[in-house]
Amino acid sequence: MFFRLHTLGCKVNQYETEFVRTALLQHGYAEADEDTPADLVIVNTCTITVDSEAKSRKAIRRLIKDNPGANVVVMGCVATHKPEAIFQIGGVSQVITDKERVPDFLRQLGLTTLPTGIASFGERHRAFVKVQDGCRMGCSYCIIPTVRPTLRSRPIEEILPEIQTLARSGYREIVLTGIHLGHYGADFAAGRSRLARLVHHIVDLPEEFRLRLSSLEASEVNDGLIELMQRYPDRLCPHLHLPMQSGSTEILRLMKRRLMRKQFIRRCEEILSRFDRLALTTDVIVGFPGETMKHFDETWRVIERLRISKVHIFRFSPREGTEAATLPRRVHASEQKRRAWLLSSLANNLRVEFAASLIGNTETVLLETETTGTCGRYLDVRLDRPMKPGTLVPVQIERSDGEVCLGRVDALK
Repeated sequence: MFFRLHTLGCKVNQYETEFVRTALLQHGYAEADEDTPADLVIVNTCTITVDSEAKSRKAIRRLIKDNPGANVVVMGCVATHKPEAIFQIGGVSQVITDKERVPDFLRQLGLTTLPTGIASFGERHRAFVKVQDGCRMGCSYCIIPTVRPTLRSRPIEEILPEIQTLARSGYREIVLTGIHLGHYGADFAAGRSRLARLVHHIVDLPEEFRLRLSSLEASEVNDGLIELMQRYPDRLCPHLHLPMQSGSTEILRLMKRRLMRKQFIRRCEEILSRFDRLALTTDVIVGFPGETMKHFDETWRVIERLRISKVHIFRFSPREGTEAATLPRRVHASEQKRRAWLLSSLANNLRVEFAASLIGNTETVLLETETTGTCGRYLDVRLDRPMKPGTLVPVQIERSDGEVCLGRVDALK
């Protein structure tokens, strides 16, 4: 029987799709190629924005059309948030409204034994490993606590063998991910492991790979994590992604964020002071209801002060079911676009500056092609000669071209 999988959304969704793929392949199912209609189609949906929800519905309709007669199953956050709307799409066979029921669905297909983790991650050279699920932050713009409210952490005893399997299969970068990674272990009994302890176990594994942490709140980067990053600089990527969302305390209060402007700056500066050229990246929402140019300027100044090396910029869009969708003083779409353009100009300049600051450094690069890859500090690097893709290579950075670093391999000999 042939199957086809389609994923929209975050790293956690991508991991969960890989789990389904691993289970199906282990039980004799075959993945359909582009020219082969599938007997089973599974769509893993995303509802983070109105646009992502629309893309999910569009993908479902297209896959129904391209795979006539297939058993079309929809899972993920749209299936949880709006199952009735998915049921109304003609051709959908089943909607899994709770991702915890995915194992039951797989057993219905005759999969008697389910894996405890994934065995591969497609053709990529890095693999995402989900260690945590659920969020209770309650940010006013976010729908995720509604569709994934329950905190669940995977036990260390389950995570470590999965990472070892992936590393032995050639995946040289493991990215720890979760709906709220910093809450790893919050659902465990008192005294049991939290994120720093999990990371310590992972970096002590004997296999060859490097570890990258996905998004964390600045307040969640504790001394335990910092000390591990200092102690294992070749194992733990010198990169932290700490979402800010706004640099204005007034807007942060409307967003119901936990760290206000001064707290965020103070914590980031404390973290940066402990490292040599740590890559600090962030998320920012522009055009949040009530955001004036004064508030926007405050965001600009925080990014400039911290010399943030990459900024993911999002224009606010009201998400039905969230508190922010009801807030007054909306910022016009054209003004949102203008502010996003202004901020991207600053972010691009800072990224070019950060790339230039690495000249003279030796960076470990994960090769995506024979001559290009990504270093631990989350920058693209171009090599002077071809090497084997999927390998970790020490590269001496000799110059930069915009935000791309250029380096030599043989200069290290």
